[in-house]
Amino acid sequence: QVRLVESGGGLVQAGGSLRLSCAASGGTFSRYGMGWFRQAPGKEREEREFVAAISMSGGSTYYGDSVKGRFTISRDNAKNMVYLQMNSLKPEDTAVYYCAADLVVTPEKYDYWGQGTQVTVSS
Repeated sequence: QVRLVESGGGLVQAGGSLRLSCAASGGTFSRYGMGWFRQAPGKEREEREFVAAISMSGGSTYYGDSVKGRFTISRDNAKNMVYLQMNSLKPEDTAVYYCAADLVVTPEKYDYWGQGTQVTVSS
């Protein structure tokens, strides 16, 4: 059973930056592909938007169209951590951000999810 705990969310002005972190425990971290998703206000869980994903080794990364060029996903397998560096933030980036893990890279449905961290971008 993999446990994921996100941190680093907060309130930031448009144009600013935040770095989200996700700490993993309970499994062999390097076996898991990791992803970040977000759920905007008023959206249902099923409407969570794919943000970014990274392969087990970190050698491959994937991004949603709305964040390409602004967000960067990375991981540190020695520390069991995955990060999401968010730059040039926009009000429409406001959401709860979730970390997810699965044995398959960029699966349609991740097996493990964190509780989320709130990101609010003011205009």
